[in-house]
Amino acid sequence: MAIFTVSALVAAAVPLTWVRVAPSDVDRWHVDPMEVAHVPVKPKEGGWLMRRGEANAAPPVFATDPATLLSAFDEIVRATPRSKALFEDAPNGRATYVTRSALLGFPDYTSVKAVPEAGGAALMIWARNRFGVSDMGVNRRRVEGWLAALSERLPHR
Repeated sequence: MAIFTVSALVAAAVPLTWVRVAPSDVDRWHVDPMEVAHVPVKPKEGGWLMRRGEANAAPPVFATDPATLLSAFDEIVRATPRSKALFEDAPNGRATYVTRSALLGFPDYTSVKAVPEAGGAALMIWARNRFGVSDMGVNRRRVEGWLAALSERLPHR
């Protein structure tokens, strides 16, 4: 019985450890949200796509330039617990962040592109989970929270 219990614990611990230590490949996770081919179908797929055109939602337009918008967004994301930049490409208005869940450390990736819009700038955002099928709306709520904080800092168009 004890061997079975130990075996079961090891079998459960290995995948949970991998979730925390698996490397994040920049080439795989740092993507342009405008080039995402498939819009996730809620709630079965783990992700949230906000952009012009086919998406889960259209982005709000802020009365500022893309560089200022991306910089303010970056500050908000970095202030979020368990969030950090995976890759930054400020000259091209892009960044990708990793946010880990509190309990098990599951990584979610958020790729952002700041683009000029009439009268301002907008963020194209692709937030998605790495492991599992559904994110239970976590990525959508996180993005909406970040945009709400951004709205307190910057005026909308």
